Amino acid sequence: MANVKLIDVTEEDAGQRVDNFLMRHLRKAPRTLIYRIIRKGEVRVNKGRVKANTRLNTGDVVRIPPVSVPEKVEIVESDIPYAQLKRIEDSIMYEDNDLMVINKPSGVAVHGGGGINWGLIEVVRVLRPLAKRLELVHRIDRDTSGCILIAKKASILKELHAQIRADKWDKRYLAIVTGQWPKQVQKVNLPLRKDHLPDGGWKVSVADDGKVAISFSK
Repeated sequence: MANVKLIDVTEEDAGQRVDNFLMRHLRKAPRTLIYRIIRKGEVRVNKGRVKANTRLNTGDVVRIPPVSVPEKVEIVESDIPYAQLKRIEDSIMYEDNDLMVINKPSGVAVHGGGGINWGLIEVVRVLRPLAKRLELVHRIDRDTSGCILIAKKASILKELHAQIRADKWDKRYLAIVTGQWPKQVQKVNLPLRKDHLPDGGWKVSVADDGKVAISFSK
């Protein structure tokens, strides 16, 4: 049985969720245990109770209670099938000490929640259990396949988010349609609005107050 730990949050950890912070410091602990000690109020930040999705700030003090963990690190978690772990591992297009680029398959959500037990980021954290930090840089829809960037450092995440806000990214989507596309229709210019749903998801629809969305046929 370990003792109570008081850990100071550094600049590198700033912005990280409490549950992800604990998963790094309690590597051998199952996720169910981590969420249980948070829910019971045994994990404190600056002596106050927190939720799993609470974001940490530089200078915060995190109290981690004594927990019993298995002697052996389980690399493959039972709720993520091995076939899916291998599928995502095979989809890694690039990786270095700063980031990963993964060609996310269609049908895989970027993260769990809203009735989804696990998503891309949860799989990657199982595949790279020794990584200090793994965070989604951006998101794409569950049914959309394409490249996803995952940052391994807070500084990289901050820089890439700054690039996105400065509109320095060129994101392109390719849609394949069935049937005979009308030759006279070479451009579709309809504003799209994203509406959040009660279950945490969202839907996209054509609306006058939506964002500019232009598609070209080839």
